[in-house]
Amino acid sequence: MFTDVVTAEFWVSLATLSAMEIVLGIDNVIFIAILTARLPKEQQSKARQIGLFLAMFARLALLFSINWVMSLREPVFSALGRGFSGRDLILLGGGLFLMGKATHEIHGKLEAPPPAAEMAQRRGGFALILGQIILLDIVFSLDSVITAVGMAQSVAVMAIAMVLAVAVMLAFSGRISGFVERHPTVKILALSFLILIGVMLVAESMGQHIGKGYIYFAMAFSLLVEVLNIRLRKVTAAQPPASPEGPLNP
Repeated sequence: MFTDVVTAEFWVSLATLSAMEIVLGIDNVIFIAILTARLPKEQQSKARQIGLFLAMFARLALLFSINWVMSLREPVFSALGRGFSGRDLILLGGGLFLMGKATHEIHGKLEAPPPAAEMAQRRGGFALILGQIILLDIVFSLDSVITAVGMAQSVAVMAIAMVLAVAVMLAFSGRISGFVERHPTVKILALSFLILIGVMLVAESMGQHIGKGYIYFAMAFSLLVEVLNIRLRKVTAAQPPASPEGPLNP
């Protein structure tokens, strides 16, 4: 009887934590999709897979170093009337990088570079893009692991949930990347989401907690509106142009 209860708790914790890890990994998938879109087509899938595997290894490494991770909550210095911990500094740096990178990408979409410059950037950017993915993987993984520790007590549950979440992200990362790449307005919206997440990370580093539920609800609502707009544009484009009617005969 006791074994059944423990087993039930195990599966409930695993399902809940896996769902949470998938939700927290959406922003990671979007960021990787936008970065790898700058690479040649033949390298994009490989870069996405490497990026997601690096995200999984980063989360597992932080998970098995949980004592060190939790020690990052201890203040290392004081400024502006409050103490800053190692976690605060990582979130601050990651948030600023995310806001700067997303703003730069939006500027690049609005002020398109010459084709020759863009192709040169695509040829030489694989290592640079992997470096940026690794940097953001660390930031996203830190937040994910700390959240997971608060939801589950079993390291095995947390590790399995992280592996399952990455497997789901690997399965759908190509479709998400293709969808974002086919719709420029969705890409701008996704970049705006990343700016929003960057602001949230900076606020967290300053001790201002923002409920993630509000952030993800805003993202889901905005995405739903954009999907409806895409559907409306397709329906409008499929309709034949209306012929002008002549004057009515008496």
